[in-house]
Amino acid sequence: MKSICIFEDEQYQQLQPLTYFRPSYHLKCGILSLHRKIRRNYPDIRVELNTRSYLRNLIKQNYPDEIVEHIKSDSMLFLNGRILVDDNFHNEVPFEGKDEIFVSGNNFIGARLSGKNLETVSNSLKDVLSINDFPDVPKKEINVTIIDYPWDLIKYNEQELIRDYEKLAGENDNQLKEYPGVYFLQKENIFIGNNVTIKPGVVLDAENGPIYIGDDVLIMSNASIQGPTFIGQNSIVKMSATIYHNTSVGKVSKVGGEIENTIIHSYSNKQHNGFLGNSYLGSWVNFGAGTTNSDLKNNYGNIKVYVNNKLIDSGRQFVGLTIGDHSKAAINTSFNTGTVVGVSTNVFGGSFPPKYMPSFCWGGSDALTTFDIDRSIEVAERVMQRRNVVLTDIDKELFKTVFKLTEQERRSLGFPK
Repeated sequence: MKSICIFEDEQYQQLQPLTYFRPSYHLKCGILSLHRKIRRNYPDIRVELNTRSYLRNLIKQNYPDEIVEHIKSDSMLFLNGRILVDDNFHNEVPFEGKDEIFVSGNNFIGARLSGKNLETVSNSLKDVLSINDFPDVPKKEINVTIIDYPWDLIKYNEQELIRDYEKLAGENDNQLKEYPGVYFLQKENIFIGNNVTIKPGVVLDAENGPIYIGDDVLIMSNASIQGPTFIGQNSIVKMSATIYHNTSVGKVSKVGGEIENTIIHSYSNKQHNGFLGNSYLGSWVNFGAGTTNSDLKNNYGNIKVYVNNKLIDSGRQFVGLTIGDHSKAAINTSFNTGTVVGVSTNVFGGSFPPKYMPSFCWGGSDALTTFDIDRSIEVAERVMQRRNVVLTDIDKELFKTVFKLTEQERRSLGFPK
């Protein structure tokens, strides 16, 4: 048996709060997740996923086709789930070959192991792996992109939208039928899935990049979409929405207002007027009417972002909002540049909320307090019922686990337990 193991390393923490409710390799960039891009490089090879123990049952529930059980193999290629691969990666790191460790600068990319070397690692496989967990075998320096922070996913979203489009559009039948009153610019760069409804007055502009519309999408009248952009299955683009380039919208989401350079995971809503730019949203996020964010400082300087309660210079001029799963913003909420909001947090108030709001908190500019875990679960259950999705016992246990994991963070900021 020969296998690939996609793993997490300790740097998953730099991608929080997005990685509280998912492994780092399930983050999206372009149309596909990081691990789907890896799998695409090695077709017909068994792939298993290694992750933190509290996420394993969640993966089994939500991704039943993915393998999280480790089995003994004759040879295995271990790959860091934070790598962003291109379609040539399998040539630089072929599945077959001698035992090697792959590095890129100071980053541990993975290893190819067999025999006793593989047995040593397999017998003590940890939730999170580092180069220190692997035998002393020859090292090979390779050139590969690795995702360190959430804003890296935004940085590479344009190139990944184009790459993923070229792959997926070539594998599927294009349903580009006649849509009365709809304007197509560069029609050959537009892919439309099955059962898509596009109302009159819509403009799909693919002159500067492709547009991929998934199955069962509804695009309401007078919306404008500029490529490269992806709209996922069963999502809705509201009337007069302005969706600019480099935007990825997951399935069963509602989007409206003005959006650009943004990645939105599934079941999230930003459907009202307001600007959202250079931002990354987890799943089950909801923005009230008029919610907007800044992604550029008035002095045009580099934006500093709180990562794990530490201020990091992003080195970038444009950084918007990073917000975790199941968090919400009240009407007319205004987020400052580089704001980070944790999971299951409710934001409201009349002025800019803090640039860093931990998970499971409630409030805004005036005051913040802990959002009780039982109430958090109750709200999530109510929200998910509206999309005919059941909050399972596994989901509830996930909430409770993450609540405990983030407790010290809230207490360090003076929050009640």
